[in-house]
Amino acid sequence: MFDNLSGRLQDVARSITGKGRLTESNIKDTMRQVRLALLEADVALPVVKTFTERVRERALGEEVSRSLTPGQALVKIIHTELVAVLGETTLPLDLKAQPPVVIMLAGLQGAGKTTTAAKLARRLIEVERKSVMLVSVDVHRPAAILQLQTLAGEVGALHAASDPGEKPVQIVSRALDEARRSHADVLIVDTAGRLHVDESMMQEIVAVHEAAQPHETLFVVDSMAGQDAVNAATAFDSSLPLTGVILTKADGDAKGGVALSVREVTGKSIRFLGVGEKTDALEVFHPDRMASRILGMGDVLSLVEEIEGKVEQEKAEKLARKLKKGKGFDLGDLKDQLEQMMNMGGLGAMLEKLPLPGNVNPAALKNGANEQQLRRQIAVINSMTPKERRFPKIINGSRKKRIALGAGLQIQDVNRLLKQHGQMEKMMKKMSRGGMKKMLRGLPGGGMPPGLR
Repeated sequence: MFDNLSGRLQDVARSITGKGRLTESNIKDTMRQVRLALLEADVALPVVKTFTERVRERALGEEVSRSLTPGQALVKIIHTELVAVLGETTLPLDLKAQPPVVIMLAGLQGAGKTTTAAKLARRLIEVERKSVMLVSVDVHRPAAILQLQTLAGEVGALHAASDPGEKPVQIVSRALDEARRSHADVLIVDTAGRLHVDESMMQEIVAVHEAAQPHETLFVVDSMAGQDAVNAATAFDSSLPLTGVILTKADGDAKGGVALSVREVTGKSIRFLGVGEKTDALEVFHPDRMASRILGMGDVLSLVEEIEGKVEQEKAEKLARKLKKGKGFDLGDLKDQLEQMMNMGGLGAMLEKLPLPGNVNPAALKNGANEQQLRRQIAVINSMTPKERRFPKIINGSRKKRIALGAGLQIQDVNRLLKQHGQMEKMMKKMSRGGMKKMLRGLPGGGMPPGLR
């Protein structure tokens, strides 16, 4: 997400960081570049105008003129204003109410409400330790009811049955009773999607809202829908007392204009980002961290939290002990690393959160680090004998041929993996000898974003 905008704004930041003095002329030129970058990212025009005007006013004021590094001061202003547009602070779900706390999801058809309901349930179960029940009141799409029932079983949530012949209000009333009897902490209501905002469907969802009396009413929006998403959010907000927004398909949106527009236009905070199809692909939205990512400063805090939640600590500690003793990093260790990387959405997802040097192209790195590539590498290692994994140097031409045949790949794929392993082994040796500090020093600002240095 934000790939295009991030690239453009990083270019702007680099062009002004080295300047010892900022004038009205070069501030005007910088704002023109920022305006173009935002418009190309599909940010709503009123938001673009407000944002650039606020940055220009602060840049022309004493804030920059008194700074010893005016260029960096201007980047800081852009960062601060991005945080303001994205919502200032992270707003968690309010679950402090008499159980069952009702969370209702609303939005257009195809936005991903049903999948988001399951993702949210999984997060509440695993992170918040809550008992969750799911119910669908989408009587217009019977497949949605079956889909939610299947997903509920997958994530370990309770499911309240519903029938296409029933009225949505009857379904939600019965689900509330069932949630109370089952002692569920949270009831998530998945409502019917609609192709556009029409009167009859809006009346239906308003009636469901009155019956459910939800504590949280979240608008689920497809981040790739552009200005239509912002218009839909505005229309829903006029009919329902929305409390927040969930952006879906954020991993497929290179522009990111919806995220910058929907909060400013509706005034509702973005709560979560859907970053993949799997039920664990839901991230808490942090405005300050997202602003840092957009400007190429990385998001190390989110990466650390993700690693803590998804990396198997026992395996990580075992590898650390092994390296400390001076033992080699073998192909079995590499397989463990690849599998854990896949759990975290692949190397591309991790690269988005790391501060990278200006001469490194993150898009090029991501293209070479997709899930299919990781699966191929794991298949190659699976075709090896335990001895070959432990001692890669014994893999000669005939062994490479057998391994490639077993994995259904080419000998070049085996060679590529062995080369990658060799590079990683060297890096692991450096890290075990305290080389991590040297590696981080090579990154901009010492490799760490503001607040973590």
